[in-house]
Amino acid sequence: MVTSRQLYLLLLGLLACERLLELVVSRRNARRAFERGGYEVGAPHFRAMALVHALFIPACAAEVLLFERAFPGALGGVALAGALLAQGLRYWALRTLGDRWNVRIIVVPGADPVTRGPYRFLRHPNYLAVILEMACVPLIHGAWLSALAFSAANASLLRRRIPAEEQALGMAYQKAFGGKARFLPAGSRARAGP
Repeated sequence: MVTSRQLYLLLLGLLACERLLELVVSRRNARRAFERGGYEVGAPHFRAMALVHALFIPACAAEVLLFERAFPGALGGVALAGALLAQGLRYWALRTLGDRWNVRIIVVPGADPVTRGPYRFLRHPNYLAVILEMACVPLIHGAWLSALAFSAANASLLRRRIPAEEQALGMAYQKAFGGKARFLPAGSRARAGP
C-alpha cells in the first residue's frame, strides 16, 4: 500500500521535473530575448534566487524523511489546495507572457508591458504563485521548518528583485502598472511601490 509520505515524495519529484522543464523553456526564451536586443539586470541576486529554488524541493523531502513528519490531515489538504492554486496561477502567468517569460530579468527595449491575463489584476502574479508554493508545498506533509525557512528566504530575495525588475522595465511599465497592487487584487491594502 502506498503511504502518504510516498505520495508526497512523488509530488515533489513531479515538481522537480516541472522545474527542469521550466528551465529549458526559460533558456530558450532568454535566448530569443537576447536576439531581440534584450539585456539582463539583477544577475547578482538571481544567483541567490536560483540557489534557494534549487534547495527548496530537496529540503522539503529531507525534512519529511529525517524528522518523520506525518501527514497533517486537514491542514495538509488545505496546503495541497493552495499549492494547486499556485500552480494554476503560475501557468496562467507563464502562458500569458509566452516567450517573454524566463527566470531572469531580461528587458527588451521598446517591448510593451504585458497587461492581459492575470496581469490585468496584479503586477506580479508569478511571484505570488511562488510565495504560495513556498508556504504550501512543505505544509502538505508537515514540513513546517521548510515552509518558514524558504518563505523567509524568498521574501528577502523578492525585496531586492521586484524593485530591480520594476525599475528596469521603465516608464511604460510604470504607466501600465502604477495603479495595480503587486500581489493582491485591486482594493486590497497590499499595494507597494510606485
